[in-house]
Amino acid sequence: MREVNLGGTAIGTGIAAHSSFGRIAREELERLSGERLLPASDLIEASWDAGAFVHFSSVLKRVAVKLSKIANDLRLLSSGPRGGFGEIRLPPVQPGSSLMPGKVNPVIPEMVNQVAFTVIGGDLTITLAAEAGQLQLNPFEPLIAATLLRAIRLLSRAANTLASRCVDGITADEAACARHLDAGAARATSLVPLVGYDRAAGLARTAIASGRPLRDIVVESGLLAPGTVEAAFGAGPR
Repeated sequence: MREVNLGGTAIGTGIAAHSSFGRIAREELERLSGERLLPASDLIEASWDAGAFVHFSSVLKRVAVKLSKIANDLRLLSSGPRGGFGEIRLPPVQPGSSLMPGKVNPVIPEMVNQVAFTVIGGDLTITLAAEAGQLQLNPFEPLIAATLLRAIRLLSRAANTLASRCVDGITADEAACARHLDAGAARATSLVPLVGYDRAAGLARTAIASGRPLRDIVVESGLLAPGTVEAAFGAGPR
C-alpha cells in the first residue's frame, strides 16, 4: 500500500522523466503526509496492477460482513417485544415507530447493515476497476481510491456508532430468555448422555406435539431421578 510508481511516467518506463524525479516526489509526499513511501520494484507492473487495493478491499468487505451479521443478530434477538424473540432490549435512539406506538426500531443495526451493503458493493466496484485495465495502463485508479476511502470512512463511523449508541446500552430480558428456553426442545441435547439419543428424541417429540415443557415430560417419564433432572435442566422456570 505504500509503494508508488512515481518516476515511471505513463507505463513505467520512465521515459521523458528526470532520473531523480521519483525520489524527489516521494520525499515531498512523505513530508506532506508523514508516511514513508517506497518505490515500486517494478514500475511497469505498478502502472497497471491494483492487486494491493483489491486485497485491502477484500479485508474491508470481510469486516463489513461480520459487522452486518452482528447487526442481524441484534435485530432478531430484539424483535418483538412480544411477537418476536424479545430476548434483548436495544437502547431507544428515536421516538419510535410513526405507526405503532411504543415500538423501538433497531435503527442503529439497520444503519450498520446499510453501510455493510455499501462496502460490499464497493468491493465489487474495486474488483471490476482493477480488472478493467488494459496492457500497461489502468485509468480507473481514481475510482479505486475514492471507493476505498469511502469504505474506510463509513465502516469506522458505523462501528463506532454501533458500539456507543447500541451495544453499550443493550440489556437482557432474562425472563423472556428463560421462557423461550423452557418452551423449546433444545435441552433434549443435554439428555442424550443420560438416556440415549433415541429416548431423548422421543421425549422431545412428545414435548413438541403436546406443547408442554420438556422438563415436565422428562419428570413424568420417570427415566431420571429428580436431582438428575435438576442438574440437566437447571433451576425451574421463573
